[in-house]
Amino acid sequence: MSAPTVYDVAERSGVSIATVSRVYRNPDSVRAQTRDRVLEAARTLGYVPSGNARGLASRTTGVLGLCFPDYADPDAETDAEADAEADDSAVMLYSDQIIRGMERAARRHGYALLIAASLVGGPESLVAKVAGRVDGFAVLARTVPTEDLEVISRRLPVVMLAGPREIDHLDHIEVANSDGERELARHLIRDHGLRRLAFVGGDRESPDAQARFRGYQEACREAGLPVADEPDLRAGMMTQAEGERATDALLDRATGHERPQGILFANDQMAIGALHALERRGVRVPDDIAVTGFDGIPLSRIVRPPLTTVRQPMRRLGEEAVELLIHRLSDPTRPPVSLMLPVSVARRGSCGCGG
Repeated sequence: MSAPTVYDVAERSGVSIATVSRVYRNPDSVRAQTRDRVLEAARTLGYVPSGNARGLASRTTGVLGLCFPDYADPDAETDAEADAEADDSAVMLYSDQIIRGMERAARRHGYALLIAASLVGGPESLVAKVAGRVDGFAVLARTVPTEDLEVISRRLPVVMLAGPREIDHLDHIEVANSDGERELARHLIRDHGLRRLAFVGGDRESPDAQARFRGYQEACREAGLPVADEPDLRAGMMTQAEGERATDALLDRATGHERPQGILFANDQMAIGALHALERRGVRVPDDIAVTGFDGIPLSRIVRPPLTTVRQPMRRLGEEAVELLIHRLSDPTRPPVSLMLPVSVARRGSCGCGG
């Protein structure tokens, strides 16, 4: 059976070929009702737009793709610039590290990397930018609708990064989020004797943040500490500004002996924002409140006090994604692979370890 073409999509959706083209190249120029009809026809047919003359069938673009939401955090750049010792790597966040790992591995195999790092225009627009122009495709969990990934995976190797394995036949990589957070919480409880802990999580749709909260819950239950079914607070974007806001909210609603002895954040960016908020309010870290993060971004080492965190192998995550894509390109029929990468606790000054 031949691959569906733009002509097939146009016929099925009852529009012109030019309209189909505009849906993928400039979706805002097409009425929402028409756009939805075209996209639905494309999904049903299994159509993926081709980005160049060589197309998808030949697998000869020499490019690998990465779909990633834009997690830029201007506050992180400001912090790094304010530190006289900081270099350019200090502002690299989670997504930057994964991209660097993918770029290095892709280059080793003679491939370039095409990155779509924004969700502006909707996920269909993002998918169209990448899927039709690459030989293989890596995507962060929950970035692209499952039904779109199903369509793409019929034509391209797709690797899922992070989160639970949503599509069984796709290769998948994640890190030991729950294990790492559990060990970190155990450290605060056992080694520092902290009993009143608070957890600031991410959006419910973030599988990594949810897994980290589960690890925190497990450690609290093991120690006989009360723990709720939900984080004490949630932050959608998980930025420094959100970390500051969450910290202010926790302190405002707690008085005296009710104030947390330690606050665990679902990522480093929020934890660094917490350090700012606590300093502004005259709360000493770690003497009054311990603060921890997760990820191990470079900025976590240069803030004061240095941030206790869980280091995940972000660059290796990107490198392994490329290796899986390359192997899938050479052997499309091999069974799907699922990798779990280990993490480690970095004990530093923000929890009282002084290292």
